[in-house]
Parts: sequence; C-alpha cells; structure tokens
Amino acid sequence: MTDLSKRSLLQTTALSVLAATALVACGKKEEAAPAAAAPAAAPATAAAPAPKTEPLKIAFAYVGPVGDGGWTFAHDNGRKAVEKEFGDKVVTSFVEKVPESADAERVLRDMASQGNQLIFGTTFGYMEPMLKVAQDFKDVKFEHATGYKTAENLRTYDSRTYEGAYMAGVIAGKMTKTNTLGVVGSIPIPEVIRNINSFTLGAQSVNPNIKTRVVWVGEWFNPPKETEAATSLINGGADVLMQNTDSSAVLQTAEKMGKRAFGWDSDMTTYGPKAHLGSAVINWGPYYIKSVRDALEGTWKGNESSWWGVKEGAIDMVSVAADVPEETRKRVDEIKAGLKDGSFAIWKGPIFGQDGKEILAKDQVADDKFLSGVNFYVKGVEGKVPGGEKK
Repeated sequence: MTDLSKRSLLQTTALSVLAATALVACGKKEEAAPAAAAPAAAPATAAAPAPKTEPLKIAFAYVGPVGDGGWTFAHDNGRKAVEKEFGDKVVTSFVEKVPESADAERVLRDMASQGNQLIFGTTFGYMEPMLKVAQDFKDVKFEHATGYKTAENLRTYDSRTYEGAYMAGVIAGKMTKTNTLGVVGSIPIPEVIRNINSFTLGAQSVNPNIKTRVVWVGEWFNPPKETEAATSLINGGADVLMQNTDSSAVLQTAEKMGKRAFGWDSDMTTYGPKAHLGSAVINWGPYYIKSVRDALEGTWKGNESSWWGVKEGAIDMVSVAADVPEETRKRVDEIKAGLKDGSFAIWKGPIFGQDGKEILAKDQVADDKFLSGVNFYVKGVEGKVPGGEKK
C-alpha cells in the first residue's frame, strides 16, 4: 500500500473505506502470487538421479614383498591391471609379506571384516586359512592361488608354470657347456616338482645328456638362502640355473659368478643382464580381470578351479638373450604356438622316472589329474624328493 493511501486514511472516513477496499484488493494479489509461482517449483518434483553404485572392494594377500621382482610382483601387476580395466568400479588394497601361518587367517579375516567383497590369497599355504574364513563369511567371494580345495564361496586358480619351465629348459639345454643344470627349489609340492621335471624334459629334448641338480631352501622368499643354494649348485658344476623361488637372488648370483640363469615369474633382465637367458613370466592380469568381471556382473561361482597357461595368455618366455641361437628361438616359438592351439603336449610319453621305469607310455599324454599329483623326479634329475605336503 502506498504512502498516499496511508495519509488519506488519516484524513476522512470515506477515504478510509476506499483505502480498506484497496487493502482488500492488495491482499488478493498477494494470495495469488504463490499460485503464479507454482510452475517455478516444478523441477523439485522431477525424478532424483540414481544413487551412485558403490565400488567393489577387492583385497589381495601376498606371501612376499611387492618389490620381490618375481611372484608377488607379478600378482601386484595383475592387481594394477584390474584397476586400469575397471576404474572407479573397483577399489583394491593389499597386504604384503603375509606368512603361511596363523597370521594368514588373521589377515584374511580382517580383510573380510573390513568390507572387502572379493579376496585373493596368492600362495599355496593359505589354503586351510582361506577355507576356514570363507565358512565364516558366506557373503564374501574368495579366490585361492595354486590350491585345490573349494567351497560355495571359494574357488581356486593357478598358472601352468611348467610350460615356462619347459621353454627355459629348451634354451638351457642348448646353452649349457657342462650339461649340468641347477634348480633352486622352494617347497616340495607337486607344483614345484613338476616345474623341475619340465625344465629337465625341455633341456633333454635338445640335449639328451642333460642332468639336473636341485637344492631346496624350504621357503618361497629368502634371498640369502637362495643365494647360498645357487652358489652351491654352481660350485657343483651347474652352469645354467633356474629357480622356483620368488626373488631375483639366483639370477644375481649367476651374474656375479659368471654363469647363466633365468628370470622366474617376472621379467628379471635388469637384475643380471649378462647372466639372463630369458624369463619365464606369469601374467595374472587376464584371470584377475575375468574374476572381477564375474563378481561385478553377478556370474561369479564358487566350487570351481582354473588352470591357465600359454593358451590363455598367462604364461610366456620373454626377453630371450641375444646369444641364444636362432634355431633355439624358433623352437621356443613353435612350442608356444603348439601350446596355444593344443597341437603340442609337454608331458607326452615315453617319459621315465629316476629308476628307469616308464611313467608315461609312448604317445600317452598326461591329463591334469596326473600333473596335479606329480611327486617324483624324471630320469636325469639327481637326488630324492624331500618329504613334504602333497597335493
């Protein structure tokens, strides 16, 4: 209402009546205002954006340090491949140097309690702890590397490392001058024994005079013990070494002592460039990506086992030394091609044990059940298999 109307109201009653009328009219305008403003409020009634999906929490338990240059380093590369593939759909974490003991159960239980929905245990010795924790966390998915026990929410995965060992053997058989090869072994389980035998079979395929000596260290990762074992093998006449341990100590020892050796699990060229003949590597990325995709898409299933090799892109021989003969390089390439298309089998008879008895008859091909239970040395491997846990 205007100042003029207020002054008229004070002067006369008639004008007061008119002013009152004006006031009523003014009041009606104010009541109408909200109705006019109603369309402006319409956006508030529009559908709200869908809530953002929480990322899948994934945890990895590593037996060694991430910087071991071998086994754990390869697994961590697989974890990074998952992050690159799925971006903000996942959140990953890891705990390194988790011993194969009661500590493993504690770490795995903590991972599950902290809301991780997919947990990877990356060594054989985690099998029983993972099985126990999986029973207590039915809504969590567990993946165990190299084991054989499964459950509704636990499955296993492995890589055919014996394929890389065989290719290393082919190179070693051509490059040795003493016809004596050496292997630093970790734990005497079929996985490791199978690799020692495959390395020997590969070498014998190009050099029938090969013999292989083994020194066991009883651990996956112990650089001082690995160094001591490698030194012992070299002093015993071996001039080409391979290991089934997790560090680069064997290659570094060969470099210092003027001998040759292979990288294992990861490309170890830089640790001993003069000694390095090639690296039998594992690429965990393809399997980890598949597993995470299964979890994200709701297709993940327990009570399953996977064993991937060259065919699936999980195993390779890389960075072969320049002085390896061209014919040997071609042979390695032929083996890779044969493993990919199924035309070549490493464990094909006739194969004989240390005692000379036939293990596989001529043209007989070992199946995965046979390979999973290897607990013997083939002909050409010296010594005895230590007593230990068997698969």
